[in-house]
Amino acid sequence: MEDDEGLKSYVVIHNIAKRHNVGTLARSATAFGVSEVILVGRRDFNSFGSHGSTSHIPFRHFYSLSDARLFLKAKGCDICGVEITPNATSVTTHPFKTSTAFLLGNEGTGLSAKECDFCDYFVYIPQYGCGTASLNVTVAASIILHHFAVWAGFPERTRDGNKFVVAERPVHKVGRNFCTETAESVTAERNLKRENDAKNGFFEDTEGSDSSNNLLDAVFGD
Repeated sequence: MEDDEGLKSYVVIHNIAKRHNVGTLARSATAFGVSEVILVGRRDFNSFGSHGSTSHIPFRHFYSLSDARLFLKAKGCDICGVEITPNATSVTTHPFKTSTAFLLGNEGTGLSAKECDFCDYFVYIPQYGCGTASLNVTVAASIILHHFAVWAGFPERTRDGNKFVVAERPVHKVGRNFCTETAESVTAERNLKRENDAKNGFFEDTEGSDSSNNLLDAVFGD
């Protein structure tokens, strides 16, 4: 999604504890005009809960947070961590300045020190009741992305009756849930992974496993 001023939003997925949350995050991302979902680590994902929305938003893959940051900074993005830190600002104040990528914390432990270093600044969601310490990551994402869309002035989607109009679904190129890219970019990422031994967050391979490369081979072959 891009408005007349070129403002964009991105969601960075790294170290999410519950894999099916990726599909629900994609659903919220499409609803609130996110331009791309950035996967860090393994490129496969579970689309449970997406209700088909993963067909309507691009996924981009990086093996490391540092590579994802380089890409986002080249796009002119601020990187905003969604976490209750001492210097975090309430999202209700709309502290945004430009296109922004949002990184949400792990459901159990929040953002790690490495993930905090990835971010430029932090926002939190105020709570007014006493029954829970935090929100589900997908609920938090929906609130944050809605606030950014309002601030950025994204045009509201056309409604039809009591629903919003859904665009025609693009044709799938593969039958499984992969972050699909060109064979050349996959080869480059494989080489980068070997060189840097980049193993980051929830989407990482387990020790001694070659599952990520096997998944790549299943889609692209050699």
